[in-house]
Amino acid sequence: MENLRPMVFKRGGKKRTGRGFSVGELKASGLYLKRALKLGLPVDPRRRTIHEDNVKLLKTFLESGKSLSSEPKEVNVEKKAKS
Repeated sequence: MENLRPMVFKRGGKKRTGRGFSVGELKASGLYLKRALKLGLPVDPRRRTIHEDNVKLLKTFLESGKSLSSEPKEVNVEKKAKS
C-alpha cells in the first residue's frame, strides 16, 4: 500500500500533507473509523474539516482496494493435515 496522506491547508492558504484524515472525510467516503484503522489509514481525531480532495482520494483508494480485500485468503490444507 502506498503512503496515503491527506492534504490540509496552512494558515496562509498553502497546502501541505496532513497528519491523518478527519472522521468527517471518512464518513463522506463511506468508511467507518474502525475499518479505516484496520486498513492502516492515518486518522487525525482533532481535524473537523471535510475537504473534497481528500474524500475523492479515499474513494479511489476504496475502489482499488475492494478487489484485493474481497478475495478470500488461501489456506494451505496440506500443511494443516500434517500437523
